[in-house]
Amino acid sequence: MAWTEFTYLFVIALFCAGLDAFMIGANDVANSWATSVSSRSLTLKQALLGAAILEFLGAVLVGARVAGTIRNNIIDIRVFNQDAGVILLAFTCVTVGASTWLTIATFNGMPVSTTHTVIGAIIGVGIAVGGGGAVRWGWNGVAQIIASWFIAPGVAGGLAAIVFLLCKFCILRRKNPKKLAVLASPIFFFVVPCVLTTSIIVKGSPSLNLDELPPNQTAAAILGTGAVCCALSVLFYLPWLYVQVIRKDYTVRWWHFFYGPLLWRRQPPADAEEKMAVPDYYLGHHNDKDVFNPTPAQDPEAMHRANSDDNVSGEGKEITVDQLTEQHPATLAAVEEQYSSATHDRYGRPLPPKYRHYEGSAIEPWNAVIVLRYNALPWLIHSLTAGVRTDIHKAQATQGASEKEILRLRRVHAHAEHFDNEAEHAFSFLQVLTACTASFAHGANDVANAIAPLTVVYSVWSSAEFPSSREPVPIWILVYGGAMISIGLGIYGWRMMAVLGNRLTLHSPSRGFSMEFGASITVVLASYLALPVSTTQSITGATLAVSLCEGTWRSTNWKGFAWVFMSWVYTLPCAGLISGLLMAIVLNAPGWGTDVGIRP
Repeated sequence: MAWTEFTYLFVIALFCAGLDAFMIGANDVANSWATSVSSRSLTLKQALLGAAILEFLGAVLVGARVAGTIRNNIIDIRVFNQDAGVILLAFTCVTVGASTWLTIATFNGMPVSTTHTVIGAIIGVGIAVGGGGAVRWGWNGVAQIIASWFIAPGVAGGLAAIVFLLCKFCILRRKNPKKLAVLASPIFFFVVPCVLTTSIIVKGSPSLNLDELPPNQTAAAILGTGAVCCALSVLFYLPWLYVQVIRKDYTVRWWHFFYGPLLWRRQPPADAEEKMAVPDYYLGHHNDKDVFNPTPAQDPEAMHRANSDDNVSGEGKEITVDQLTEQHPATLAAVEEQYSSATHDRYGRPLPPKYRHYEGSAIEPWNAVIVLRYNALPWLIHSLTAGVRTDIHKAQATQGASEKEILRLRRVHAHAEHFDNEAEHAFSFLQVLTACTASFAHGANDVANAIAPLTVVYSVWSSAEFPSSREPVPIWILVYGGAMISIGLGIYGWRMMAVLGNRLTLHSPSRGFSMEFGASITVVLASYLALPVSTTQSITGATLAVSLCEGTWRSTNWKGFAWVFMSWVYTLPCAGLISGLLMAIVLNAPGWGTDVGIRP
């Protein structure tokens, strides 16, 4: 029977858990897919659709059917003294604290670990209830989380660097890289599925208990999956890739993949050598070398110097629009034409619709149709779909940056080596496969960050009893969490992607594949060795290591990585302060009939 006196706490927890899942999609999931979009292996719409489906299916089909009352045993459950009302309030505060911090972090473009967010919120509640002694500060508690800030990036970075250097020196820098990339694809399609299958077994299937399989069955499942994928790649993927990359047949479409061996007989068009059969993965970066000696139009500081009469007598002069027109008439005309038909602003965001003006107040009856039909409805549609229509590559290059910062970022990209475009194409599908598997595992495993506190609140509210250490998760909560993750990614995931990917270093399919594959191997190794890792921190460490494989520290945006690390450090104390202060205020607030303790 429901504990009706505290229905309002359940409603608050339900709303905040939904907001938490929404921000997990916008922050954590967007962080995972930023590499695939940044390398142009997927368009933003393809990534959003794939992530939404896989996250939802992972959460609902194989998501955790049981939620821990105290996540990772970070605090001692005995501090609640078997008081159902106090633990109901505590986990309501956990959902409020976690969702509030995730909202603040996502709004400010801070990629944070959602696991550490909910743990930080639980720490805050534990201190509010039982003081500092209620928290396990040792290696089995908080110390392990702090260590993960260095363990996860370090391990993932080392593995990603090994993968990328093997690809770089064994394939990409060889005499005929595209041919080698095609021939090596079956090997990749054996190794990669083996690692991804292991990742699913040890991390991404809580409800199926696959991690409890005997070693011989686990090995058979892993090697069998790799062998099947390798065989299928030889039959279907290899001829399709060969026709695209070697024969440069630009008429091949994705459905020709199912033609399999028949594609070996397919002849390319007569003008195949004149057209590009694969996407240009370095689009927008071909002229990056120009930033070392920028023209006045590229560098605001150079423009000022060029306008200063040989830099002697013209100090303080500012160039005018008329002067710019005289100096660069063709360029200015092109810019004006571009802006007159523009659909996006300079930051890559879709332009809002043109709203209608009306006379008088918006609440007047004769203005109701204009406000609702021509203003409110277009605004709602624009707000819900703008995230899908954002130009992520433009946003990564310009989002919130000054002209000087934009030029600095281009100089970072200029230090990255450009490999053969057709050879890069061979890694594109592998990167998509890695991202999809990681997303499915993430939906199955990390949806618990949003729904575990809600499950505890629902259990106490519906039974008015103190919860057990492991609570069953109703299917409707899994559906709710999975749906909100998908919606959050589609509506606001662009915000996180704009500050990652190419914002940290230049991305391409070979680099993105190495980053994601290195992070996946890290998850597998950490699960077997009981090391604390976060997928967010793993992909960040892998990105940093691959950028350093260029052979120079100048290919890395160190300010961007410093911002990411600062986000990790802030997560535990900020989430803990929000939930802890709220818990302390509500728990210790005076009520009707409170003894004020006044003595003569």
